[in-house]
Order: sequence, then structure tokens, then C-alpha cells
Amino acid sequence: MSIVLPPPTSIPSDDDRSDREESGSESSTDDEPEPWDDWISDSAARQPCRSLFESNKELPSVDEALEYDRKTHGFDLDGFCGSIGLDTHGRIRLINFIRKTHPTPSEVAALTGKENIFTSDEYLKPAIEDDPLLQVQPDDWSDSDAEDTTTTDPAKRIRLLEKRLAAAQQDLVDYRTMISTTLPRIITAVNEDPGPSTTGPAARDDDSHYFQSYEENDIHAVMIQDKVRTSTYAHFILTNPALFRDATVLDVGCGTGILSLFAARAGAKRVIAVDASDIALKARKIVAANNLSHVITVLQGKVEDIVLPDEIKEVDVIISEWMGYALLYESMLDSVLRARERFLRPGGVMAPSQCRMRLALCDAREVIKERVGFWDDVYGYDMSAMKEGLYDDAIVDVVGPDTLLSEPYTVKDLHLGVITPRQLSFISPFTLTSTASRRTKLTSFVLYFDTFFAPDGLPLPDSEQVKVVREGDAVVAEVWHVGGRPAVIRRVSQGPGLAGEKEKEKEEKVTSFSTGPESIPTHWKQTLFLLRDPVDIVEGTIVSGHFHCTKSSINSRELDVEVHYSVKQEGGEVGLTVVQMYKVR
Repeated sequence: MSIVLPPPTSIPSDDDRSDREESGSESSTDDEPEPWDDWISDSAARQPCRSLFESNKELPSVDEALEYDRKTHGFDLDGFCGSIGLDTHGRIRLINFIRKTHPTPSEVAALTGKENIFTSDEYLKPAIEDDPLLQVQPDDWSDSDAEDTTTTDPAKRIRLLEKRLAAAQQDLVDYRTMISTTLPRIITAVNEDPGPSTTGPAARDDDSHYFQSYEENDIHAVMIQDKVRTSTYAHFILTNPALFRDATVLDVGCGTGILSLFAARAGAKRVIAVDASDIALKARKIVAANNLSHVITVLQGKVEDIVLPDEIKEVDVIISEWMGYALLYESMLDSVLRARERFLRPGGVMAPSQCRMRLALCDAREVIKERVGFWDDVYGYDMSAMKEGLYDDAIVDVVGPDTLLSEPYTVKDLHLGVITPRQLSFISPFTLTSTASRRTKLTSFVLYFDTFFAPDGLPLPDSEQVKVVREGDAVVAEVWHVGGRPAVIRRVSQGPGLAGEKEKEKEEKVTSFSTGPESIPTHWKQTLFLLRDPVDIVEGTIVSGHFHCTKSSINSRELDVEVHYSVKQEGGEVGLTVVQMYKVR
């Protein structure tokens, strides 16, 4: 589904609705569904929020934080944004500018809206993770509540009508979204209702099929044969003996146990391998066949429920290959984070330690030709009816580096040591600038992820570059058995001197891999969000907006994604805002 909105988009405030209801111009009932953006905004407004000017001052809600800044520092955020004519992106930049640079209220009040900070992409990146101020929809700044359609100024009348149309269109998007997610559950409940029951409704089970799918050999063969994936894990484990030697390691979602085998080879004292599917039965046989049963213990069960063996209470390292399509598909990260809370000792290391979701512009015409255009003519028959719904689902496929039309933008940076499950649903602003050498069609956004392993487990700087593996690179030889001989495991130098420092530096080097178009393909491929209406772009064209990602309400292991975007051609005005919704499943 895609909707086109006139810029700037705005949702009527609660006061606006109340005024219309009292005047009889708009009917309402207590059962009227709350629009999605209002729900998001209201939910964020109730979260604790820091003062703009005191980083150690946290207020119970957004309203109280804004009121505190008005009374204490004499700064009215929404009033100031309105006075200098800031749009949504300008407001976001202003908030992040204040959060990052800590100016005084008087210095902020002296801004005119013409400064470079209001065009810089640097200030579109949140200074605070999940800052409620960035998620709350402010009241309209440019027109007062007293304006109405009786104004004699044609320009003002058109502007007001455009805003009301935008509000109505957004409400339609919200209503359709609510219907598309709620109605199927109602129909399913009616069709499957067995009648009155004294035991209550059965809980929805999103796990059974998921775990059963991992019982089959093929899926594990695909993962192990993904050389980028497997060799990177092996390289990190086998080249960091200081981290793994004599350590207690927990392998979450162990599958065949390949990562546990690596950890045992690296010198781990104990490895607890956990998997909820029946593949755990084969993992036990694999461990025994490699004479490692005295080191590796395989447990079958959910990591949320298991008890560690031999009265072990905590572990030094948690390793897991939890990533899914678009990084978060399958929701396995929730289980890994639960394992972290239950078992990881203070100062322990998560491997991987960090993942970045990267969004870029893409020319996916070949994929569209194969996946969509194919149905126009099948052996001379028109089967275009099969195209219905194709733009509602994200497509997992491989695109080459030549399809990229911009540098990527990080829409989510996940630090595995501190992130919480609640933060896995998010809204992120983005700005992408076309690098196309000639006029071309923007047909898709492409999403992929970069994965990092830091031996100390600490967050990496934004400047940290991912390793990109290209065709012909030797990615396996460093860690694999060669001629029947095990890979060399370097020991930490115990003596002083340059050699010891070099060895330490080598061991502390970050290991990483990318699933992007620049890398040789991985089994994750890339995730494409096809545009219903392709856009003509040239070098310098700016595409900006917001990327929304939440768990599906139908199946918690699937994802609902919305991309809100507008296009600004060089020297032109910002175009209409387009909203397109997708399922990742």
C-alpha cells in the first residue's frame, strides 16, 4: 500500500479534534480507532524524557520536559520551531543539535533557521537512542487554530486545505492499517472458535513452525556453506585465544554446533550449546564424534527456560548467529538478549557485539523484471493478476554493487551489550543523496546489515569500517584445516616489548562482515523495498524521510516496515511525501 501526502504532513492535534467535535463538524464515538501516528506519538509522550539543556535531568514525560525547559530555561521548543518556520526535519535537526553540542538557551534562541545545522545530515542521526522528543508529533506550527476556510487570502486558504487533506489522507492510511491487521484476527477467531470454554483462549504460538524449520538438514548446509558468515565467526573465535581460553561460553541457537566446536578448539573450558529444535539431537552426536563431550554440553530447550548444567551460574562469552533477513526477521535476538540478562557475567562479551542496519537507494529493475514484469506475458498469456500484492512484501534477493544509487545510511545501530527488546521496534529518520552519474530511475530502497565482533564487547565508533569480502578473497584459509593440520592459534606474549604489543594489537582487532551489495552474496542476500512509482533522479537528488520497523501483530517473528519518503531535486522544492508499507516474511 502506498499513499501520497502533500508536504508538510501534519496530524490534527487533540485540541483540533475537540474543537471540531464541539462544533458538530466531525462526529466521533468512544470506539473510534486512534490513528497510528497519534498512538506512536502519545506512547512516546508518556516515556521519560531528558531536558534539552540538562543531560542529567530526566522528567516523567515529554510534556513535563518541555514545560520544565520553558520555566527553567525560558525556551519553548514548539513555539521557537514555529517562529522560525522549521518543518519536521528542521525540528529533528534542532533537537539533535542541542543534545550533541549543548548550547545555552540564549544561543539557541539566536538561531534564525538559516544556519548550516538545519541542512546538515549529521543532525538527523539521533543523539540519544529512542529520544521521545523525536517521536512526538508536534502541533502544527505554521497556522493558528483560528484560521478557517473563510479566509479571503487564496494562498492561506489553499495551504490550510492542503493540510486538512494531508490529515484526512493520513487518517485513511491509519484506518486501513488497523483494518488490515485487526480484521484477519477477528475472522480467524470466529472461524476457529470452538465455543464456550472454561480454560480461556489458547496463546498464539509463533514458535512451533519456526523451530521445526530448523530441524531440516538443508537450512544448516546453506548456513555453514556461507563462507562469509562461517569463516568470519571462525576467524574471530580462533584468533582471540585470550578471550576464549579457559572461558565458559554459551552458544544460543547452536544448530549443528559449529560455533561451539570453534570455541572448544580456541581453548574454552566449558561450552553450553542450546537449541530449541530437534537439531540439538544431531548436535550431541556431532560433539561426541569429535571427542568433545567433556567440553561441550548440548541442551535442548528455549534459552528463556533452560538451567545451566553443573551449577554454572554465569558465562564469559555468548556467541550466537541470530541474524535474519533485514537483520531482525525471526526475532531470535530477543532470546539472545534474554540469555544476556540471565547468564552473562558483568564485563562479559557478546559475539557479535554490534550490528548496523544500512539503507540505500537502489536501481532494482532486473529484480522487478524477473519478479513482477514476468507475469505480464507467460507463454503468451496475460497473468498480470498474479502481480497483485507484490509491492506489499519486501523481496529478499541479491543485487550487485552497480545497482547502488547512494551511499548507505545507518537507520539502526544495535549495541548487543546494552540494547533492549523494546528498542527493536523503532522509527529512524534518513537522508540519502543520489550518486547516479546520469539520470536514472530509483525503483527501490535496499536494506542490509553489517556485523562486528569486538574482543572487548564495547561499542565501536561511527568511523569503524566493515570488512567487505569480494570475489577471490581468501576468507577460509586462515582458519580452516589445511592438509589435515589445525589452524594456528597464536598465544599472547607474556613478556614486555614491541612483539607483545603487536600481538596484543592483533588480538584486539575488530572482526566484521557485510551482507551488502558490495560483498559477495551471503545467505541473507539483501532486502528490497520496491517503489510502486519509480522516481527519476540525477546526481545530487536528495531522498529523505523516516524508516519505521516493528514486529508484526499477526506473527511476532515477521516485520512490518513503513517507508515515508520525499524527493528533492537539486535546486527544486521538496516533493510530495509518499508512504509505502511492506511485510518482511
